[in-house]
Amino acid sequence: MPVLLSLAAATAFSVAAALVYLLTDRRWGLRVLDHPNERSLHTRPIPRTGGVGIVAGVAAGGWTAVVAGSVAAPPVWLFLCAAAVAAVSFVDDLRGLPAVPRLAAHVAAALGLIAVGVAPGALEVPGAVWAWPAWVGGGVALLGTVWMTNLYNFMDGMDGLAGGMAVVGFGALAVLGLVGGRPDFAVLSLVVVAAAAGFLLFNFPPARIFMGDVGSSTLGFLAAAMILWGNQEGLFPLWVAALVFSPFVVDATATLLRRALAREKVWQAHRSHYYQRLVRVGWGHRRTVVLEYLLMLGCALSALLANRASVPVQWTVLGAWVLAYVVLGLSVTRLERRAGGVR
Repeated sequence: MPVLLSLAAATAFSVAAALVYLLTDRRWGLRVLDHPNERSLHTRPIPRTGGVGIVAGVAAGGWTAVVAGSVAAPPVWLFLCAAAVAAVSFVDDLRGLPAVPRLAAHVAAALGLIAVGVAPGALEVPGAVWAWPAWVGGGVALLGTVWMTNLYNFMDGMDGLAGGMAVVGFGALAVLGLVGGRPDFAVLSLVVVAAAAGFLLFNFPPARIFMGDVGSSTLGFLAAAMILWGNQEGLFPLWVAALVFSPFVVDATATLLRRALAREKVWQAHRSHYYQRLVRVGWGHRRTVVLEYLLMLGCALSALLANRASVPVQWTVLGAWVLAYVVLGLSVTRLERRAGGVR
């Protein structure tokens, strides 16, 4: 199994890195430029089709795992739904699409997950499980998948950030799969890690290329799909996976709620995510992304340790992270005030 894991991961990394490198070449027709706008932190046009390399790497690594026999029954539903999200997102990167067809594609992909039965059957918190009707589980899966797909896109606004979350987040899922005795789940998670790492070679600050919607939306969807699948297999409760990806979930959700309460147009581009605010007060891309990486690693390690821990330990971990996020949010606001009220 270690050889097969390495083979699948090496394939995903190599394909992603090679294709992303080619996509940085201005002679390629797919070299679509991302021009700075009111949401951007970059100041010059950057190619934004790097996600094509991620998608190709995941596909190549997944196929290698199937051929090598490390995935006995390939989850065709996972690849088909992810491909649908990737295709619509790719068109959006090339030509630009209205929100309605993009959202429709996300909903359709989420319904595809529900159709194969990966919707959660209960609400599980440390020490307690509450079963709910199938329609409730379906609603949770639908809303959770659509939100995860979009929030990952929202958080893809700084060099190295979304790629780093993929490496750490799916890396934690891979460990959970191995510990839980599901090597197929672990292999596919590791394939995503490797493909994201291949892209990250060219995206770490200063970035030479962005992943675009085709990368961020697909990674967000894959995160939701793998979380639902792992939960269905009993590898972890949903709250453990939510903790793993909480650096993105908390920032995106808190920012959306804060803007909604301020009666701002939440659908418009902006630069008010916490990571964007840190960059704007003078932290810069590298310092901010390193802090985010430390936060991601802390959340992932805490989730891995808490997954099989006692109930008191699990509640302690959750409570500690709630407090930590409150402190982090207040700290960003304090830095802004010291910097002269930059918003």
